[in-house]
Amino acid sequence: MAIIEQMELIRHRSDIITDVKALVDKYRKIFGFDVPELDENVADKLILVEVHNALEDIEKKLLG
Repeated sequence: MAIIEQMELIRHRSDIITDVKALVDKYRKIFGFDVPELDENVADKLILVEVHNALEDIEKKLLG
């Protein structure tokens, strides 16, 4: 990665983390509303796996 891209990424890293955390929290709330006897650990794992899978899919589309 070129230096300028690294510098830009460093500037936005905390924003990226905040945005991804907000996305995960959104789905944690949805699971909480939709599943009365929710196992939070299981739900968290499922959500994180799906976010990871989505990122991999996006990476394949963007980078080939």
